[in-house]
Amino acid sequence: MTDPAPRSLEARRQDTLKRLETDVDAWVSTASADGTPYLMPLSFLWENGTLLLSTAKNNPTSRNLQANPMVHLSIGETRDVVLITGTAEVLKPEALTLETGDTFATKTGFDPRALKSPYLYFRVTPDRIQAWREVNELPNRDLMLNSTWLT
Repeated sequence: MTDPAPRSLEARRQDTLKRLETDVDAWVSTASADGTPYLMPLSFLWENGTLLLSTAKNNPTSRNLQANPMVHLSIGETRDVVLITGTAEVLKPEALTLETGDTFATKTGFDPRALKSPYLYFRVTPDRIQAWREVNELPNRDLMLNSTWLT
């Protein structure tokens, strides 16, 4: 069986943007102060070139991001993956516009604003985005570097 021809960078960018707009969950990787990795699935909203996440204020992902804003996210499957490296900004629920909070809740089916326990939002600005399906797309996997799309 032969792999399909590799997609162009522009085709991969469009496929990636579609995933960011339609996928609901991402694997989010953070590290504690002592370097212990932590991986957790979180729902997200792609908005204005950033990913909006939310999680309980006191869980490990939240604590890690409050101490160290570097984050890695993975969206998709092994043979159609999008990897994102970025920086997270901590947002309290009241910092969101009503429209953004409502859009997040509608897309994810989850509204942290309605919960009794404290939740925080995190706005992730991508620095690097990679995407590939098969080995033949690995040489040109970078779609974004230094927060700038390459195509």
